[in-house]
Amino acid sequence: MPRGPLSFTLLALAALVLPRPASPQQPARPDSLTAPSPVPFGPGEEVRYKVKVGIFSIGEAVMRIPRIDTIRGIPAYAIEWTIDGGFPGFRIRDRFFSWVDTRTLASLRFKKETHNGTQRRELDFFPGERRWQRTDIDSAGALPTSLPLDDVSFVYFARTLDLEPGTTRSFDRFYEEEGNPITLHVLRKDRREVGAGEFETIVIRPVIRNTSLFAEDANGEIHVSDDHRRLIVYMKADLPLVNLTFHLEEIREGVPLGASP
Repeated sequence: MPRGPLSFTLLALAALVLPRPASPQQPARPDSLTAPSPVPFGPGEEVRYKVKVGIFSIGEAVMRIPRIDTIRGIPAYAIEWTIDGGFPGFRIRDRFFSWVDTRTLASLRFKKETHNGTQRRELDFFPGERRWQRTDIDSAGALPTSLPLDDVSFVYFARTLDLEPGTTRSFDRFYEEEGNPITLHVLRKDRREVGAGEFETIVIRPVIRNTSLFAEDANGEIHVSDDHRRLIVYMKADLPLVNLTFHLEEIREGVPLGASP
């Protein structure tokens, strides 16, 4: 199942960091079998980015968690990711939706509309059965993991991780086998000034198989805030002939489940 450059851009944003979970491949386990896993995000969170090609601003990207939904009786974060922009002769209008189990942080459902809505994909994930089912067409297959992640849910799972400069992490939880493993190199600490302010950051370089966007020699970098929120502050990726960057502009924090408003 090939993915375009934008999907790999979203997947590469997964290099976010927070306190270490119980193991490198598992999110932190809550005390109760039904309680939500402790995470730094929650309903109401919304962040906005300026998207640039070189020195030119071409649009806006938004990541938000508007609500909690129920998927097959399981509470799930309803996550939305949108990118709008372009320039004369070229337009981007992509939409990504992910429903993430509040307890395990595994993806339960994933939808995306790319190429201005002309290409669509809708999948349901059944982690206990290790299978996926496409609902937009009659297609099904096996999951490589019982804790699957998609392009968007990987970002939120990774925000629960602890990565120290000089270390490397590898993950085999992407729902498409050919997307595994994803390797994250933690390079250094830095300071980054964007529209939303000035941030102390941790700089990470992702390496993703089967794509040139974040290949070993692609010079991709992601800067995440070195605080409890672990926000994506800045990202750059060298595409063929152009340099694509995301700059954090606005932040609205959500309320993690179980926390007082």
